[in-house]
Amino acid sequence: MYKYITFILLIFLATTTSFAQDRLSPELLWKLGRVSSPHVSPDGKWMVYGVKYFDLKENSGNRDLYLMSTDGGDAKKITAFSGPEFNERWRPDGKKIGFLSTEGGSSQLWEMNPDGSDKRQLTSIDGDIDNFEYAPDMKHISFTMDVKLDKTPNDIYPDLEKADARIIDDLMYRHWDSWHDYKYRHLFIMDYQDGSVSGDPTDIMKDEKFDTPLNPFGGAEQIAWYADGSAIAYTCKKMTGKQYTVSTNSDIYSYQLASSKTTNLTSGMNGYDMDPVFSGDGKKMAWLSMEKEGFEADRNRIFVMDLASGKKEELTVGFDQSAGHIHWSKDDKKIFFTSPINATYQGYELDVASKKIRQLTKGTHNIYAIAEANGNVIATKASMMRPNELYKVSLADGKETQLTFVNQSVYDKLKTGKVEKRMVKTTDGKDMLVWVIFPPNFDPNKKYPALLYCQGGPQSAVSQFFSYRWNFQLMAAHDYIIVAPNRRGLPSFGQAWNDQISGDWGGQAMKDYLSAIDAVKKESYVDENRLGAVGASFGGYSVYWLAGNHEKRFKAFISHCGLYNLESWYATTEEMFFANWDVKGAPWDKPLPVSYQKHSPHTYVGNWDTPILVIHGQRDYRVPLAEGMQAFNAAQLRGIPSRFLYFPDEGHWVLSPQNGVLWHRIFFDWLDKYLKG
Repeated sequence: MYKYITFILLIFLATTTSFAQDRLSPELLWKLGRVSSPHVSPDGKWMVYGVKYFDLKENSGNRDLYLMSTDGGDAKKITAFSGPEFNERWRPDGKKIGFLSTEGGSSQLWEMNPDGSDKRQLTSIDGDIDNFEYAPDMKHISFTMDVKLDKTPNDIYPDLEKADARIIDDLMYRHWDSWHDYKYRHLFIMDYQDGSVSGDPTDIMKDEKFDTPLNPFGGAEQIAWYADGSAIAYTCKKMTGKQYTVSTNSDIYSYQLASSKTTNLTSGMNGYDMDPVFSGDGKKMAWLSMEKEGFEADRNRIFVMDLASGKKEELTVGFDQSAGHIHWSKDDKKIFFTSPINATYQGYELDVASKKIRQLTKGTHNIYAIAEANGNVIATKASMMRPNELYKVSLADGKETQLTFVNQSVYDKLKTGKVEKRMVKTTDGKDMLVWVIFPPNFDPNKKYPALLYCQGGPQSAVSQFFSYRWNFQLMAAHDYIIVAPNRRGLPSFGQAWNDQISGDWGGQAMKDYLSAIDAVKKESYVDENRLGAVGASFGGYSVYWLAGNHEKRFKAFISHCGLYNLESWYATTEEMFFANWDVKGAPWDKPLPVSYQKHSPHTYVGNWDTPILVIHGQRDYRVPLAEGMQAFNAAQLRGIPSRFLYFPDEGHWVLSPQNGVLWHRIFFDWLDKYLKG
């Protein structure tokens, strides 16, 4: 008997050891290097890029810079400070690389030779600087910095220095994961000459209670120098209070250095206008523009302005896709950009004169950024199989050559599951693309539990992304079949498919989910009695809605930061333009929008009958914590097996390494208990 137990134990240990070595695990996921977009040197011969690694034990990450030829070869690590280096930029003459670092105690500008030698700190400004850029004539630099313009209660009542409160008179007082800090992010200009800065920084938005780039996700791409260095353009939404929270009307502003005059270049264009880029000859500005005010997921069009006449023209008329990551070719004849198509992201080339668009890349992958380099483009590419690496793509024939192999040593030992693309008929007769991800060593003669993945957004494609939380390969490594449908409301299938979901959250999109899982569960290798549904944000909403409308299909649910009660959510969220557009109004409107009558998950909680794990972060202000608490409390009061995973220091995402690993452990413990137990 003892020998038998020992034998079984040895088999178990061998199995678990093998699993740890050849399958993706949460711990291994956090060990992968995260490669960022490259910056190509002015002569096109070199590129600088960052790689970030996390230390699980220290619960922190660090990013260093690397130099590589755009033809490939060995990468040279050119920074190794104790903290991260970021916002790297080639000086226009190619002789230096500027970057930001906190090595001196705050985020300041440093400069070095391209090989990493002669590192010197250039600025010692009171405060942290960000979004640094060189002027093309190398006479100035620009950067952003926070400026305190609002008074705290302690400023107003200095005798109450220990009072801890906020006095709020207007919207928006908190955003995504932080409360307003009485500061505004302004654009500054400073004199620069051959590796030295001089004088005091000039705040070109002095006393303005506005931010550039746009909060919370805007970056350096929203600021650009004119080709001759005489002016700088920046993206800003110059609104306050209620108007700010109900509108998406951002504009591009031009600041002339000689006159200190600011001009709105996109006045009269009512949606998002952002990401200006200037042609090398200085005659034109291209930018991204959405048409509809209040709709954050509208089609991003490419516009071009003649700077002399002010004439504006859309170059993507009839192109039923959304553009991103635009920049001019060296000869100013083309604009390169990325765009989603059929649940992938690809690189494109737009001929400015003829307005013809050519797709540069093809394949089952996501292209996140492209930069021109001597007859090629350097692309950042990922897939469900692997995270970002850098590739060279020939402009002549589209041939792809992998340049970086940051995670190759890990993947040499990993077994991954295949990703299958299939088309499923929806209830209204449409063809829907569904990704099916299989476990490593998949055996078609076995039966596996399956997970329906519900995407967030709601307008965010289930593309070939490699997620560090919702990672399909990691789920498959735990021997689950993953069913990931591109249901109604997701981009890359035309604007009509994208737009349909607004005002119909609990309608056709939910039918699409059920169509996907119903189609795949018919396969002989799927155990239809062991199905689960998981998702975050709108995906979390979807899980709550399905929990009350699934007709016994599922045996386990997981909802992360999901919307449970649309009425309470509307009154506590922050970007009201999103709620107004997608839910079609407020719960006090007359007539009452149909969303509150038919699409709020809490109205179906009487039908809940399935174990549910609820996950939420305290600092989630887009979908506030009470949404998760309501769902968990309802499940508990109804006697439904349930668990609440609460993160006091996380927002809409889980960003710290150890919290991330904990998230995955609880995630798989729950699924295994009810789908494998």
